[in-house]
Amino acid sequence: MKPHAQNSLRWIVTIAVISIVLLVGWYYTRPKPILVEWITVSTGDVEATIVNTRAGTVKACQRSNLAPASGGQIAKIWIKEGDRVQAGQVLLELWNHDLQAQRDLAQRQLTTAQERRREACILADNAQREYIRTQQLLSKSFVSPQRVDDTRANANSRRASCEAAISDIKRAEAQIRVSQATIDRTIITAPFSGIIGHISGELGEFTTPSPPGIPTPPTIDLIDDQCLYVSAPMDEVDAPKIQINQEVRITLDAMPDKVFPGKIRRIAPFITEIEKQARTVDIEVDFHPSPTQGLLVGYSADVEVILARKKNVLRIPTQALRQNNKIWLVDANNRLIEQSIEKGLSNWSFTEITSGLKEGDHILLSSDQDGIKNGALVQSTLQKIP
Repeated sequence: MKPHAQNSLRWIVTIAVISIVLLVGWYYTRPKPILVEWITVSTGDVEATIVNTRAGTVKACQRSNLAPASGGQIAKIWIKEGDRVQAGQVLLELWNHDLQAQRDLAQRQLTTAQERRREACILADNAQREYIRTQQLLSKSFVSPQRVDDTRANANSRRASCEAAISDIKRAEAQIRVSQATIDRTIITAPFSGIIGHISGELGEFTTPSPPGIPTPPTIDLIDDQCLYVSAPMDEVDAPKIQINQEVRITLDAMPDKVFPGKIRRIAPFITEIEKQARTVDIEVDFHPSPTQGLLVGYSADVEVILARKKNVLRIPTQALRQNNKIWLVDANNRLIEQSIEKGLSNWSFTEITSGLKEGDHILLSSDQDGIKNGALVQSTLQKIP
């Protein structure tokens, strides 16, 4: 081989080796793409919502601490804790044999008064007929005027006796009602159907009357567990947004996997001041439909009020949104672009996008990694790293 050809070949090999070395060096020293998690922009439903500031509570529509209106010794407890009772059912009785005896006496007095009335009114009717007959005889001069006056006076007297007997009956009936009312004050009956939550008191114990409005022990906690609602405090700044019949979602700590629909039934007409920096307005929320079982009075509950709802709109996860309404957009070359957007409805989960993005765009879900900046090369954590 000629020397010139050998030199040319030597240069070609040298250049090839240098190129390979440089290529290998670049490959192993090239900037690595930043591993990120991105999502594809799509359409869906977005809601504007507000939530309670502190935990709400499941309450019964009707709940009463029942107690006898008078004091005495507990003679009978007809129920136990956990029993279901019907409205009007007798739950507890105090010893009241003396009161029952007084009622029986009043009943006998009524019977006697009724017999006296029957006798007195019969005599009054007879006396009236006798007076009428003597008047007729006087017109024929068969009797004297004195006789007529006597029969008239007797008829009036008998009629007065009849009316007095009728008054005695009314008085006896009133006495029976008084006696029965006194007995009723020693008996507790269920004012509504429900379940017995707690009984405070034992057979044979004594109760002492309390001032009006203060329960007299023992008390019976009666709960209407077929009608439940949630009472929850909302921040005062959200109060103007809340309206009666707004839809809500109810979640319970005891049932984290369930969401119950509901509606606002009442908004408190005043602000509650727990602390100077914590002012709230209480709302009451009905379950719609009402759960048939599984809920207990006293459960803690959270209420999410739905202020507005849009269906099938362009949306992104709210956590992808940065300050000043900006997001990181991934272009076709996997380079980052800081993109400004305009948003509509928003909640903790999703934000509606009105401009700045289109369906199918890729955006970063989080920008916590180091090196995130305009033009940075990124790669999805779902893609295989070369």
